[in-house]
Amino acid sequence: MRWRDRVGSTNVEDRRGMGRGGMAVGGGIGTLLIVLLAAFCGVDPSALLNQLPQEGGGAAGPAAERRVNPEEEEMAQFTKVVLRDTEETWNEVFRQAGRQYREPTLVLFDGQVQSACGLAGAAVGPFYCPGDQKLYIDLSFYRDLKARFRAPGDFAQAYVVAHEVGHHIQHLLGTMDKVHAAQQRMRQAEANQLSVRLELQADFYAGVFAHHIQRKGYLEAGDVEEALNAATAIGDDKLQKESQGYVVPDSFTHGSSEQRMRWFRKGLETGDIRQGDTFSARSL
Repeated sequence: MRWRDRVGSTNVEDRRGMGRGGMAVGGGIGTLLIVLLAAFCGVDPSALLNQLPQEGGGAAGPAAERRVNPEEEEMAQFTKVVLRDTEETWNEVFRQAGRQYREPTLVLFDGQVQSACGLAGAAVGPFYCPGDQKLYIDLSFYRDLKARFRAPGDFAQAYVVAHEVGHHIQHLLGTMDKVHAAQQRMRQAEANQLSVRLELQADFYAGVFAHHIQRKGYLEAGDVEEALNAATAIGDDKLQKESQGYVVPDSFTHGSSEQRMRWFRKGLETGDIRQGDTFSARSL
C-alpha cells in the first residue's frame, strides 16, 4: 500500500504509555473467546470486557516515560494515514447519499485502556465502542496478525482499521442499535447469527473502502491478497479448528473464512454501499 509521505488523520488520541499503572486486566473468559476477540471485537464489547477480572483497585499512578520505538512509530503513522483514507472514503460515500459523515476518533493504547464500553486489555485486540464512537488499537496487534494469524502485510493491517470503521458506519446508520436490541429477545444461536451478519457487513464496508483507495492508485500488487488472507485467517471456522480441533457453526459470531472473503470481495468489486445488506441475504 502506498502510504508513506501522505498526511495522516488528526482524529487520534495517543494514550500509549498511560495504561501500565493502576488496575490491570487479566484473563478469565476462555481461550477461544480471547482468540475471537483478538480477531476483531467489533460488536459492542462492553458486556465481554466487563467480565475480565481486575487486579488491584488503586488509582493509576503517573505513566512512566515511554521509550520511542521507531518501528512502533512507523506503525502509528501508517494507522493514521489509513484512518485518513477511511475519512475521505466515507465522507464521499455519505455525501453522494445526501448524508453527513461523522468521523470517529482513533485511540492508540498499550497494555490497557478505558473506554465507554469498559476497561479493556490488549488481549481483546482492536475494537470499536459505539458508546464514545472511538476505535481502539494496541499496535502490538499488528505483530500478532503476522505471527499468530499468519496474515502479514500492510494492507492486512489496513483491513483491520477499515473493518472497525465499518462498525462505526453501522452505528451511524442505526444498524448496530437495531441488531443489539433484537439480540436481547433471541436465543444464543439466533443472536450469534445476527452477530455474524453484522460482522460480514463490516467486512463488506472494508471492501468498499478498498475499492475507493484502489481507484486513487494507493493499492499495490498483492495488497488485495493480503486483505483476503487476513479475512481467511480470522474466520470462525479456522479459529475454532485451530483452538479446539472441531467447528461449531451455531457458535460463530464473525463468519467463516469463506464468508468473510466473499463479502470483502463484494465490497471491493462493487464499491456500492447499497449492495451490502447482509441481513436480507438468503445466503451468506
